[in-house]
Amino acid sequence: MDILLSIIFISILFVLLVLFIFIGRSRQRTADPQILTLTQGQERLERSLQDELRGTRAELAQNLTKIMEIQTKQLAALRSEIARFGQGNDQKMEQLRETVDRKLRELQSDNAQKLEQIRKTVDDKLHETLEKRLGESFKLVGDRLEQVQAGLGEMRTLAAGVGDLKRVLVNVKNRGTWGEVQLISIIQDLLAPHQYELNAVTQPGSQERVEVAIRLPGSAKTEGMGKKEQPVLLPIDAKFPKEDYERLVSARESGDSLASEEAGKLLERRLKLSAKDIYDKYINPPYTTDFGILFLPSEGLFAEILSRPGLAESIQREFRVVIAGPTTLAAMINSLQMGFRTLAVEQRTTEVWRTLSLVKAEFEKFGELLDKTRKKLQEAADTVDLADKKSRTIQGKLQKAEQLQEPEGVRQEIPNLLS
Repeated sequence: MDILLSIIFISILFVLLVLFIFIGRSRQRTADPQILTLTQGQERLERSLQDELRGTRAELAQNLTKIMEIQTKQLAALRSEIARFGQGNDQKMEQLRETVDRKLRELQSDNAQKLEQIRKTVDDKLHETLEKRLGESFKLVGDRLEQVQAGLGEMRTLAAGVGDLKRVLVNVKNRGTWGEVQLISIIQDLLAPHQYELNAVTQPGSQERVEVAIRLPGSAKTEGMGKKEQPVLLPIDAKFPKEDYERLVSARESGDSLASEEAGKLLERRLKLSAKDIYDKYINPPYTTDFGILFLPSEGLFAEILSRPGLAESIQREFRVVIAGPTTLAAMINSLQMGFRTLAVEQRTTEVWRTLSLVKAEFEKFGELLDKTRKKLQEAADTVDLADKKSRTIQGKLQKAEQLQEPEGVRQEIPNLLS
């Protein structure tokens, strides 16, 4: 189609060119008669050109007709081919659609089966996991409830213990028992059973008994079947003036300086009375040391006593009583332990020297016995030498007798020779 349009366009241009030339020549012919001949020749040329143009147009028309026919045939063939191709495409598209539909149905069916399997698997796993988690949760809750029950039991026990402690602290006798228990616990942790006595009598014939007495190696002697050395006792008694101490603490917390000073004086008076009681009842040299120990079961109370200027020193100077708290008492007992070890080493050294003296005496006796044995052995050796000499003499005489003929009366002489 594009070729046909190009040919038509060229033909139109050619016609326009010829017309332009013809018009130009007509103008020249009117203007210049001399060139008529040339004009006629040109006209003939133009006629020939027109004839050729007409022939060309006819040929061109024929060619165009043929081209149109060919194009029509080609277009018809193309249409049929396109129609056939479209039909084939429709069939292929239908087949493709059917195949896609079938594959989609198969895929949907397979996906449905897989989804069902996944759902069942997820349900099973979820059920199993849920049961497991619920079981673990119930077990954990049960364990926690048991722990809570145990904790409640411990809380009840603790509450009962607190109640008992409160009753102990309220009652004076029980407070003394509590201090005594703490004192005995410290002593038992640091000393061996043979190194202390409980409820010990420090004065012969007295009914007073000190709570704890530490046995110190000493020179106390008792009368009985004979004089016998006894260990010196170090008396330790526990005191706990709780009311006076609490009164002092309350006065300080309330900011009442007068009440605080009065409570401090009462506490000092109570402590001095306790120290005097220990001095009068339990300090009895030479059966005991010339001092005792007043044990305070509270570190706070002990610190309060030490913070009062000159109180501990005056009690120690007047009543020969040393004040000790739990930590201080443990340090004092540890120092006593070192003294025990040093004394034990000294005693062992004395025993070693005593044993060496005995060994020396026995060794001297053994030397004398060796001298006597040597003398006896020397006497035996001398006797053996004498017997040996006599034996050799007899052998010599016997050899001489063997060389001689036996005369008459030899048998009578032999006994004389032997004698």
